[in-house]
Amino acid sequence: MEEKQKMLNGELYDANYNEELFKERCKAKDICFEYNNIKPSDIRKREEIIKKLFGKTGKQILVEQNFWCDYGYNIYVGENFYMNHNCVILDGAKVEFGDNVFIAPNCSFYTAGHPLEVELRNKGLEYAKPIKVGNNVWIGGNVVVLPGITIGDNTVIGAGSIVTKDIPSNVVACRKPL
Repeated sequence: MEEKQKMLNGELYDANYNEELFKERCKAKDICFEYNNIKPSDIRKREEIIKKLFGKTGKQILVEQNFWCDYGYNIYVGENFYMNHNCVILDGAKVEFGDNVFIAPNCSFYTAGHPLEVELRNKGLEYAKPIKVGNNVWIGGNVVVLPGITIGDNTVIGAGSIVTKDIPSNVVACRKPL
């Protein structure tokens, strides 16, 4: 089985040394570089590039610069989507955002994980598990969402949270303040 198919199946795959995946990441990062260097006022051009990069988009979306991702084609966003500055999506698996999702600055969505066994990790193997964010979700600044997480509808994730388990619908979830 090819490494890309293993990646999409959630199995261990060669992320570091597989030429096909390396080329796909380079292509996505070149597109991100282009996107990040467009004048912020050129909304039409920005929208055109994001729609070329993402697997699916709604009509009303805005992704602020700077933005980075691994592949792009595994990112699906619904209507009325807004992502603020300096967000990163490591999209080895599908990352799906529903309608009316608002994401604050400096957020990260990581589908990628690495084996605990040092021998496998040192071979460049990793896995990817999908992330799903429901409708009407607000994600506060500096949030990290880990592989395999589902966030339910009408939910707020508080600033600075690290989301390590599924979050149900209709809740406010945040880390304890210091």
